[in-house]
Amino acid sequence: MKARPFLAVVLAILMTLLSLAGVGWWWVLAHSPLQMQDTSLTMPLAARFVPRQAPLSVYVFSDGAQLEAYARAVAPSRHRRQAADAVARLRDSAFALAGLDYPNELASWLAPETGLALLSDRPGVAPSGWLLSLRSRDADGARRFLQRFWQTRSLAGTDLQVSNYRGMGLISGRGALVGQSAVPLATALINDDLVLIASGRGVLEQALDVSQIDELNQASTPAFKAGLGELGQGLALISARPQALQAWLPGLQGVSELLAALRPEGASLALDARLALAEAWSQPGPGVGDAALLPALRGEADSLAVLQAPALWPEALQGLLQRALASQGDEMPALVAAADEGPLVWAQGPRGWLLGTTPQSPDPEQLQPLLQRRGLVEAQLDLADRPVQVWTRLQAGSAVGRKAGAGGDPQLEATLVGVHTLAQGAGPLWWAQSLAALSQQLEQRQPPRQRLAELDALQAPDALLRWTLAQAPARALLAHWQPWQLLSGLGGQPLGDAVDGLSLSLEPGAERLQLKARLRLR
Repeated sequence: MKARPFLAVVLAILMTLLSLAGVGWWWVLAHSPLQMQDTSLTMPLAARFVPRQAPLSVYVFSDGAQLEAYARAVAPSRHRRQAADAVARLRDSAFALAGLDYPNELASWLAPETGLALLSDRPGVAPSGWLLSLRSRDADGARRFLQRFWQTRSLAGTDLQVSNYRGMGLISGRGALVGQSAVPLATALINDDLVLIASGRGVLEQALDVSQIDELNQASTPAFKAGLGELGQGLALISARPQALQAWLPGLQGVSELLAALRPEGASLALDARLALAEAWSQPGPGVGDAALLPALRGEADSLAVLQAPALWPEALQGLLQRALASQGDEMPALVAAADEGPLVWAQGPRGWLLGTTPQSPDPEQLQPLLQRRGLVEAQLDLADRPVQVWTRLQAGSAVGRKAGAGGDPQLEATLVGVHTLAQGAGPLWWAQSLAALSQQLEQRQPPRQRLAELDALQAPDALLRWTLAQAPARALLAHWQPWQLLSGLGGQPLGDAVDGLSLSLEPGAERLQLKARLRLR
C-alpha cells in the first residue's frame, strides 16, 4: 500500500520533468535563428509613408543581429565565423551609407523591421531622395537614439532645425559618420516606435503627406496588399518600378511593377516575385514536346534551360531573352529562339552552346534566307554518320595569312558560326556552336543528370523558362548584375566565392509573370 504514494510521486516528477523539457525544447525552437525561414509577411508600418510611385522600396523583417546568427547557424562549422563576419560587414556598410553606426547607434534597440525607399519628385523620373524606417523595441529606445543621434552631430558643428509638420516634430540638419562628408538629414518619431530618417526635410515632408491620403501611399495599394497575401512568407519584401528595373534588368520592357519576397532556405536564398505587365498578352499553352527533348540530351552541361515557345514571349521579355542567348557575340541561338514556337532546350558546356528543337519549329529552311542575308555560307557534311548543315562566315584573313598567300593576295578564312542536324523522322533537331559540341550530343550516352535534377526541383513543368546554372556560369552571370556588384562593394570583397549555383523559373499569366529563383550558396 505504501508503494502506491511513492509511485505516484515518481510519476508526477517524471511528468513535470517531461513538461519542462517540452517547454524548453519549444523555447529553443522558437528562438532559433532557423525560424527566420518561416517568417510570415505582414504589412510594413513604414509602407504608409512610402508613395505608391516610389521607384524602389525594400523591407527587411530582421533586427540585424538575427541575420548574423542565421549565417553562423547554417554555414559549415569551419566557415561559421567567416559567414557571420561577411553578413555583419554587409549590414554595417548598408547602414553606414545613411550615416548610421549600427553597432553603436542601432544594435541595442532595433526591432525586426527596417525599410528603405527611393523616392522621386514625380513619376517616371530618377530617384532624388531616400527614406529609411527603423522599428524600435520600445519607445525609450527610439527616443534615446534620436537624442544621441542629433547630439553627436550637433557637437560636430551641425546646425539643427526643429519644426512641426502635420502635427509631427521634425529635426533636420546635416550629419555624417566620422571621415565622411556631411549630407542633409531629417528625422521624425512616429507613435514612439517608428523612426523615419530622410535625405532632407523635403523628402520627409513628402512621406508625411502621403501617409495622410490612402490613395497616395503604398500600404493602401490593392495590388501591394494582394501581393503580400500571395507571397505569404519572406524575410525581405521588395517593390520596384520601371525606373529601378531598367537599371537592374537591361532590356526588360513593359513591366509596370515587381513585388518580390526573399527568404533563406538552409544555405540558399529563395526568391518569389510577381511581375505586373503593362499590357495583357496571350500566353502559350502548357508546354508540350520538351519531354521528348530533355531525355534525348547528352553530354556535359554547366547551364541548362528549357524554354516554351520563345517566339511568342511578350515584348517585355524579348530583350532579356536575346541578351541571355547571346554568347560572346554568337548570333545563331537568338535567331533560332526568335523563330521557335515550340519547346527549346538550351545547354552550355565546355564545347559551347547546344540547342534542341522539334522538327516542326523552327523550320531550318525558313531560317536559311535569314542566315544568308547575314553573310553566312552553308555547307553539308557527315558527322557521326548523320548529315549536318554547317554555317560559316567568310572574311579576309590576317596580315600574316595575306603574306603567306601567293603573290601576297588576301586569303579568305571561314569562321564556324553554327551547325545543325538535318531532319530525320520525328527526332529532335540539334543546333550547336561547334562540331565538337554536336558530336558530343550524337555520340555520348550519359545525360547531364545533375542539371536535369535541378530542373525537376523547380517543380514548374509549364513555365515559360526553367534555367539552372552550375557554379562557374552562375558566378559569371551575377558578376555583371548591378545589385550584386553593389552588395560586393558593401561587403568589401567579391561575393562570388560563396555561390554554388542558381536555378530559376518564369511562369506565365495573362497580366503578370511569376518568377522563382534559388541561389545556392556554399
